[in-house]
Amino acid sequence: MRQLIMATNNEHKLREIRQILGGEFQVLGLADIGCTVDIPETSDTLEGNALQKARYVHEHFGLDCFADDTGLEVEALGGQPGVVTARYGSICGYGAAHDSAANIRCLLDKLQGQQNRKARFRTVIALIQNGEEHLFDGIVEGQIVTQLRGTDGFGYDPVFEPEETGLTFAEMGPEEKNRISHRGRATQKLAQFLLQC
Repeated sequence: MRQLIMATNNEHKLREIRQILGGEFQVLGLADIGCTVDIPETSDTLEGNALQKARYVHEHFGLDCFADDTGLEVEALGGQPGVVTARYGSICGYGAAHDSAANIRCLLDKLQGQQNRKARFRTVIALIQNGEEHLFDGIVEGQIVTQLRGTDGFGYDPVFEPEETGLTFAEMGPEEKNRISHRGRATQKLAQFLLQC
């Protein structure tokens, strides 16, 4: 089994990535390599943030690795929250960064009375392998529902309904979500690339 380092301490992301990649790879997080730093994400693009995290691990630990950044882009909000998706609630003054309840509250408040609920999730994965950088992306189109539905998943899953499913991500089981999700699509591209190496 090949070993991969993912530049994250987010257990939800690690669990999803491990489920998507199945038995082909052993995915380790930052804690597994002794990295306790909260790697900054200061780029104004998803690509830039993913590369920033992967480069940090490569430069400080000398390991090939991959990192991702994900953004929720809402049409009526001009593409917000985008690169600040994980910190949206704190920017609105509703709570701390990475507080899912605050993020969702901020989003639903901003969409109050808005008919256009179109949105998309986009994930970019940056891989550094043998000194070369590679980018993979995954997109899923959908809409923001008016109230929370479902108990599975994490983040904005209770309010994001992918096109033609009638279910939010939080109403789906992990297999169904991973098959169609933005992270699932980007990770499949990553896996295909790695399996060809």
